[in-house]
Amino acid sequence: MTTITTLRQLFNRDLNKLRTEISAYQHEPALWTIDANIANSAGNLCLHLIGNINTFIGLHLGQSGYVRDRDAEFSLKNVPRAELLQKIENTIAIVDKTLSALPPARLEQEYPIEVFEAKQTTGFMLIHLATHLTYHLGQINYHRRLLDR
Repeated sequence: MTTITTLRQLFNRDLNKLRTEISAYQHEPALWTIDANIANSAGNLCLHLIGNINTFIGLHLGQSGYVRDRDAEFSLKNVPRAELLQKIENTIAIVDKTLSALPPARLEQEYPIEVFEAKQTTGFMLIHLATHLTYHLGQINYHRRLLDR
């Protein structure tokens, strides 16, 4: 199994888990609840993940034309669950399309833009994005279990 195949499987698994988590909220308004010690709602984390992945995989690797509004990822509120779920579906499709067309040698090449303070390989960026997804996915899971009342 190639590294790209593994990354495709991980992104597919975790984006589907994101869909499951967003769907699991019993009370749709709870998606947007914050608490004194929880600054980001699940809805905003979901929008952030969608924006992040569509930018760094869809746009910069797949030339999807995606335009990111990072501020809106954290400022928008009460986006309907159905819209969030559609955005997740679209993200699943663009990630799979982009990664399935990525040649394995691309992983060792420099990522097209500088994201951190130094240049990184495409492989590093994809692994970073996968771990970023799972980090926020865990936050969403806890958010749901704590604040979906």
